[in-house]
Amino acid sequence: MANHNRRSFILTNEHLEDLCSAFNTLNRDGKGYLDASSLKDALDIVGFKLPQWQVRQLIDDMERGNCKKTQLSFDEFQKIYSDLKSREVTNVFKTAVSKRENLQTLGGMSEASSEGTTHSVRHEEQVAFSDWINSNLGRDPDLKHLLPIDSDGKTLYDKVKDGILLCKIINHSCPDTIDERAINKKNLTVYTKHENLTLALNSAQAIGCNVINIDAHDLAKGKPHLVLGLLWQIIRIGLFNQISLEHCPGLVQLVNSGEEMSDLMKLSPESILLRWVNYHLERAGINRRISNFTSDIKDSEIYTYLLKQIAPIDAGVTMEALMKSDLLERAEIMLKQADKIGCRSFLTPNDVADGVYKLNVAFVANLFNNHPALDQPDEPLEIINLEETREEKTYRNWMNSMGVSPYVNWLYSDLADGLIIFQLFDTIKPGIVDWNRVHKTFSKLKGFMEKLENCNYAVMLGKELKFSLVGIAGNDISEGNPTLTLALVWQLMRAYTLTILTQLANSGHPVVEKEIVEWVNNKLKEAGKDTSIRSFQDSSISTALPVIDLIDAIQPGSINYSQVLSAGKPEDKMANAKYAISMARKIGARIYALPEDITEVKQKMVMTVFACLMARDYIPNMGVKNDQ
Repeated sequence: MANHNRRSFILTNEHLEDLCSAFNTLNRDGKGYLDASSLKDALDIVGFKLPQWQVRQLIDDMERGNCKKTQLSFDEFQKIYSDLKSREVTNVFKTAVSKRENLQTLGGMSEASSEGTTHSVRHEEQVAFSDWINSNLGRDPDLKHLLPIDSDGKTLYDKVKDGILLCKIINHSCPDTIDERAINKKNLTVYTKHENLTLALNSAQAIGCNVINIDAHDLAKGKPHLVLGLLWQIIRIGLFNQISLEHCPGLVQLVNSGEEMSDLMKLSPESILLRWVNYHLERAGINRRISNFTSDIKDSEIYTYLLKQIAPIDAGVTMEALMKSDLLERAEIMLKQADKIGCRSFLTPNDVADGVYKLNVAFVANLFNNHPALDQPDEPLEIINLEETREEKTYRNWMNSMGVSPYVNWLYSDLADGLIIFQLFDTIKPGIVDWNRVHKTFSKLKGFMEKLENCNYAVMLGKELKFSLVGIAGNDISEGNPTLTLALVWQLMRAYTLTILTQLANSGHPVVEKEIVEWVNNKLKEAGKDTSIRSFQDSSISTALPVIDLIDAIQPGSINYSQVLSAGKPEDKMANAKYAISMARKIGARIYALPEDITEVKQKMVMTVFACLMARDYIPNMGVKNDQ
């Protein structure tokens, strides 16, 4: 059935020429068809950079019955392109109509801008993020040449172009993610700015940002929709990082009757914030409750009661906003109360009255982080099994950076229906998932069995890829068994890393760990370095010196050896490891490992470090490309 809400997109001769060029580039043997496995590459060429699982879904939508689609004609490729363009035009149109006064429509900001593509940027986000940056980073001496950003935020897109600001924002949200020694700060050139942007993007990916459709050149051009999208992800991660038992043991007060603390921690950060607001409304004796951050907060009443409840007594917070009937006037008075406790961030009166989701979520998260007003538990909490481990966080960040949907908040509960796992399988080996076998929605009566069937199928796919899954069954995944779920997830990450490496190596056979060790030692020897490794468990790796030398071997002169320590002391090893990881990301290696993984010589993550560096070595022309 046709979608009558879809706005049509008309192909011009220029479009057809581009499509023909992309099609013919990947048209094997000139037989007039495109392998389904090459669709992602073809779409990349014509400007649609989609995750593999979404490309697979496009192909599945074209299949009929049990007829598996392995080839695409030019007409079918043209139809997919037209449908994607129509969706893009429709989304822009809907957004512009729904909030025309708050949108700034920008043309010429995409690779296909000459074809009429536009991207809509919320003016209020531009203003809010600029204000947040000025407030939180305004005193950083390294940013004197950039800050403050103008109050309207119009210069924001120029300020990110040298990469320094983005690196600082990442470190503010997730401290110590980037080693300051790795940031180019003086006498910047086009090349050193590009290095900073590459460092920022790879670091953002490591903390869980989805940067699939962004590269350093996009940021160097200051593309507003991409800059704002990336900033929101980084800021959101920083705000939500503090919603944890480690930062706020008083979260135990939000556990409902009949629940365990673990049940609360499985909720998304937004859900926990909603519960926090309602907890304080109940304590204030207010009957109203909040169920969203849009329509429920427009009248400022919820915020007024919340601020009065959480503010220190001597802050002088009042409820005078409720005496005003005009919503904008009421919101302004409410925000003045928030300012009394240092929390007037992200929102303007218009953002409150309009119910702008992102900015209201950010406002409430900031309130929680600064004034949770939750009593400490009577007895110290045993949080070892409740808080996310370093390993769990690394895997979760990896999944989210891959663009999986929905966002993974809690590893075990969010993988229990198998859908995230299938997306990862399809990225590792396109076409391996038979989506006709997958339950994508779940009924109330059979939901548990449907999720179990998904997980059984996921285990079967793992065995098809030769994963070691002895003793692991579908119910272990659906029930969230930590040890066995982590075993599967690790093998997914390993397979993805080795698959990317195999593709780049173009050797015709899968790359295995032994070859990576051999490559490391050959590379170090060819560069005249003294270091080497026997395996991924070699104790010398704890100094980070083999990693540092390897980076310099891949990109000669990139390492400032005056910053490298002899690594006799634990703190020296840690300093070296931090520098090594940041420098690896700076030269273009997409590393998810943490410094502790190197100093503790964690075999699994150490393998990914060297594999990612090997992959980087196979990528030509990592410098600044010619955009002319």
